Amino acid sequence: MTKFITGKVIQYGIVIFLMLTLNFLLPRLMPGNPLVFLAGEDVGFMSTAEKEAILEKHGLNDSLLKQYGAYIKNIFTGDFGYSYQQKMPIIDLLKERMPWTFLLTGLGLVISTILGIIFGAIAAWKRGTRTDVNLLTGFMFLSAMPSFWVGMILVSIFASQLGWFPVFGAESAWNNYSGWERFVDIGRHLVLPLTTLVLISVTSTFMIMRYSMLNVLGEDYIMMAKAKGVKEKVIKYKHAMRNALLPVATVFMLSLGFMLGGATVIETVFAYPGVGRLMFESVLSRDYPLIQATFLIITFSVVIANFLADILYPLLDPKVGKDNG
Repeated sequence: MTKFITGKVIQYGIVIFLMLTLNFLLPRLMPGNPLVFLAGEDVGFMSTAEKEAILEKHGLNDSLLKQYGAYIKNIFTGDFGYSYQQKMPIIDLLKERMPWTFLLTGLGLVISTILGIIFGAIAAWKRGTRTDVNLLTGFMFLSAMPSFWVGMILVSIFASQLGWFPVFGAESAWNNYSGWERFVDIGRHLVLPLTTLVLISVTSTFMIMRYSMLNVLGEDYIMMAKAKGVKEKVIKYKHAMRNALLPVATVFMLSLGFMLGGATVIETVFAYPGVGRLMFESVLSRDYPLIQATFLIITFSVVIANFLADILYPLLDPKVGKDNG
């Protein structure tokens, strides 16, 4: 097991090194003036002194190797540069937006996983029946719906026509709510984007759980338990469902890596102030340092989630742990 973990650490260490190097080289290999990358299209309105100050601040007058060393140091000290479009350090922008993304995508991931497990287990247990067919048809229909379309339908019905929920944002801008009132206000703003996210993401967990449980139900020990007269609930929950959760656990860990950027479309539709919305805004304004920083954060989170999934799976499945020594 130690050898397995060491190998994975080396493997993902190389991936992170390549990711950081690529993120460093891409803007420097782009044709044109590097000042456009840093300060955007407004660079033409800057004085010569301002341009020289930016070049000096970012060390672009130094050698490529020295620039790379400074870049690595800044990354590991949390210095992602400055957004000239947003007029503030990028790290402050990320700190401001990350909690909202974690709230939306974290709850969405938990709720969709729970619903997918429950309905996937029911469909597998009722395989071939009308219940199984109806559930399979319903979830396949959900998976075919574009997220922006689902979001617009929910806004049209529950926000515009019925007025039950706010149309956009994470909280009311002009009301200085505090305590319980602020909690309720944030919850009302969260309902529609969260519902959209759950509807479009629950199908993958449902399909994996259904397929995994169908495989487990065909195992010899399940047949033996039925032959011995073990209660149906015990077979379903203790034997079948428990062992079918392993693939779902892996998918859950991998989905954690996409929490930061996985809801970009939904955050854009609902103007929800998360990292995905920040990325969209940075692309529109051609804020290249901010684009580079958000890309790096999202990529890094995906790599870490993959690493955790590789490490935890042998612990969840004794067979895999035994095979890896």
